[in-house]
Amino acid sequence: MRSEIPGLIDIGANLTHCAFKHDFKDVVAGAKAAELAHIILTGTDIASSEAAAKLAGESPHFFSSTSGLHPHSSQNVTSEDFARLKVLLANPAVVAIGETGLDFNRNYSEPRMQRGVFEAHLELACTIRKPLFLHQRDAHSEFHDMLSAFRDQISGGVVHCFTDSLEALRDYLNLGMYIGITGWICDERRGQALQDIVNYVPHDRLLIETDAPYLLPRTLRKKPKSRRNEPKYLTEVLSIIAACRNEDANWLGMVTAKNARTLFNLDARATATFNFMSR
Repeated sequence: MRSEIPGLIDIGANLTHCAFKHDFKDVVAGAKAAELAHIILTGTDIASSEAAAKLAGESPHFFSSTSGLHPHSSQNVTSEDFARLKVLLANPAVVAIGETGLDFNRNYSEPRMQRGVFEAHLELACTIRKPLFLHQRDAHSEFHDMLSAFRDQISGGVVHCFTDSLEALRDYLNLGMYIGITGWICDERRGQALQDIVNYVPHDRLLIETDAPYLLPRTLRKKPKSRRNEPKYLTEVLSIIAACRNEDANWLGMVTAKNARTLFNLDARATATFNFMSR
């Protein structure tokens, strides 16, 4: 563990997942020991979004959260879900809209339903003015077209867990999107293409994330007993990215933390939360 890396921000961790139910406090302690400064908890449905917002409200200096409806669950989304989502998005602890987007890799929900739910999130982003936490897999063309149509009306976003081509990367950068890199880049089997193009991400558009409990870095020298990923392994993601870009990991970690504070307005969120709690 590279404890010399100060103040990292994990922009995407699913810590409300049942995988952390039995040792959540230990996981948080491990993240702090690895010198993570902040974690943004991912909401993928109403239950996880509400749970993440609750945790972020209880520990505003260490947690923020997102609220959204993942494309996998689009076929089950109701109007009531969006009503509850709007309430969540008014909470200062919630700093982004999503996880939302399109996933045609597994099609757990029909593409038609995915498009409708994604468009509804984009419409919310036009009025709520929080950035989007975006998911795209095997759906670049339609995803890009839909995002482009709303680009002038939204306040930005991050393409989370980017694993696509250089062409797709350039398309998202041209839209002013940030790019989130996970432990996918640590996988010698399927991460080589990402290793080859990560240096094309400008410094001011790069973000890092674990997507815990998923995507445990395969490059860890000391293999954990479990395949569960944790925020403390963000240092490994950063190390591999820095090596691919031939850059200093300490410096790059500070850059990505600054980018996270900028996109998610984290400094203002801390002030807003303090004021909200003091009323």
